[in-house]
Amino acid sequence: MWLAWAATMLIVAACGSGSETTIEPQDPDLVTAGNSLYVGSCASCHGTDLRGTDLGPSHLSAVYKPNHHGDIAFEFAVRFGVPQHHWRFGPMPPVEGLSEEDIESIVAFVREQQRTEGFEPYPP
Repeated sequence: MWLAWAATMLIVAACGSGSETTIEPQDPDLVTAGNSLYVGSCASCHGTDLRGTDLGPSHLSAVYKPNHHGDIAFEFAVRFGVPQHHWRFGPMPPVEGLSEEDIESIVAFVREQQRTEGFEPYPP
């Protein structure tokens, strides 16, 4: 219970931290690895095109800009799960079986897609 509370507090603290609104090009090797990992671990809820499904939100939503959800928020969500707070999809459970390097690659893939595709308005 304490771990869930601590993870929630860290995620909430990560939301809105930082002033970065520009996404720099990501390491191509990380993006390539992250693409495969995203498809295998994230796409069933967030869509292969990152635009969401009926199970999870779009990662291209403006709510996921780096100045609102920094990379650490993605990392904590994958590692610890996250309670519902921006959407009505219910809580996100932790994603099992991913290493720290795997998560770094997934975040690089998401950020590169955000950089090239742009963001959708929030709320939709």
